[in-house]
Amino acid sequence: MEDKNSEAINQLNKRKTLRKSIKQIYFEYCSNTSIHGIQYFGERRPSIEKLFWLCVFLASIYCCSNLIHCVYVKWNETPVIVSFSEKSTPVWSIPFPAITICSETKRVPREGFSYGKFLQDLQEHVETRRHFQAKNLSRVELEELRTLLHICNPQLIKQGTPNLSSDLIDYFSVLERIQPEFNRYFYFCKWFSHFGECDELFTRTYTNEGICFTFNGLNATDLYREDTVQHQRTVSHNTSKYNIILKRPFKWSLQNGFSLDSGIKTYPARVLGAGSRAGFFIALQSFRQEVDYACRGPIQGFKVSLHSPDDVPQVSNQFVRIPMGKEVVIAVKPNMITTSSGIAEYPPQRRQCFLENERRLRFFKVYTQSNCVLECLTNLTLAKCGCVKFSMPRTLEMPICAENKIFCYDRAEDILLMREFRQGLKEFPLNYLGTTECNCLPACTSLVYNTEISHGNFDLEDMLKATADTSFYEDFPGSQMSRLSVYFKEHQFITSKRSELYGITDFLANCGGIFGLFMGFSILSLVELLYHISLRLWSNMRHLTPS
Repeated sequence: MEDKNSEAINQLNKRKTLRKSIKQIYFEYCSNTSIHGIQYFGERRPSIEKLFWLCVFLASIYCCSNLIHCVYVKWNETPVIVSFSEKSTPVWSIPFPAITICSETKRVPREGFSYGKFLQDLQEHVETRRHFQAKNLSRVELEELRTLLHICNPQLIKQGTPNLSSDLIDYFSVLERIQPEFNRYFYFCKWFSHFGECDELFTRTYTNEGICFTFNGLNATDLYREDTVQHQRTVSHNTSKYNIILKRPFKWSLQNGFSLDSGIKTYPARVLGAGSRAGFFIALQSFRQEVDYACRGPIQGFKVSLHSPDDVPQVSNQFVRIPMGKEVVIAVKPNMITTSSGIAEYPPQRRQCFLENERRLRFFKVYTQSNCVLECLTNLTLAKCGCVKFSMPRTLEMPICAENKIFCYDRAEDILLMREFRQGLKEFPLNYLGTTECNCLPACTSLVYNTEISHGNFDLEDMLKATADTSFYEDFPGSQMSRLSVYFKEHQFITSKRSELYGITDFLANCGGIFGLFMGFSILSLVELLYHISLRLWSNMRHLTPS
């Protein structure tokens, strides 16, 4: 009985000792802490004063919490800022823009069969639902007309257009057979102050406009993966065998630039300065008697697209017109965004861009936003139509759309735009990233060529009359000459740079500043609190416990 009473007394003494120790620690902490306002809670003052300081302390905590939340949101949602670089960049440190030129003359008109009449008969067939018969057309002629349906004006092809033949077509071979002679249309070029034939500067490119020709673009073997048709055709047909630029060693990437031992003559090519003398010049030629208005409509001449060398040209989407009998001058102003090493630690969705080799494309070796969108369009077209357009990146096992699928693949691009818009709009209020199904964020290092365009009349006929030169039109009857000049406008340009807006160090420093401003709180204040509720409490209890 006495043992039980003794144990109860000991437990009671321990509770009293603990309460006394906690009370002592509380008053010691209030009188010694560095946190502002706490000392007033430990003083023997009227309750109204303690209530006042309690309200002030809680208001301070509320304001401090709100500001820290704002800092966290900014650090979490916008960790990367794009700002101007401290130094200007010379134009010789970047490649000259790739120039893709497409003639609006897709096939020289011939007697015997007309594309306009063929298209009219086909549209009447779709409207009346009659059986279509290709009258008086050979197999070769039908192949050519079926090919032209894909490149002349696909928007005119109506839904319900039938497949005109079960024979498969090698569209690339047909286009090569019917295209106008290159040296007649690309009359002569000037590059590095050297006048010469254009075939040593241009490479054949297969686009949604048909066969075009590209100056200073990457070779298909450096751009496409090995299992794509574009890569294999370039190797088998050796389409770049005359190009003097593509024979040079490849020592450039968009992220790292040219290697230090590249020299003057590089691949892709670069210029030594600004101005028309250091730029590119080409004389283009069209012929009145070879224009087919039924194919390309009332605007004839050439389409020109300026793009980064590692981009696949999308001439139908972004182009400059070179009309017949005109001179067009394009002054180029580069817009380049580089990347600091500090943002690599952030995931792509936070930094809003992909680093080199971070996003692998199925058909391309090089990631750019343009190439990614083209690949996404190809995948969507294959899913919607069961086939892809002949010009899209593809492998051998992917079926090519015939004329009965032209309406489908033409609509696929509109479907892609609408889908990306709706997904981005739906997610944007809740998710600042606006991530869509294509996942085609910009490349962290990107290069865009902005242009200033001027043009004027190119009166070759009047000039030849003034000089009494009649031989030119004897050799080239019906010629309509055009001229194109492309050059950098300035010797240097200011690049933009992606860098950290808030790193973890900046975030902690901002939080520490806010804590210090509102409460006088620091890391040592936290250590001080932990010390009083652990080590100091235990030490006081030892001294207060009766032996």
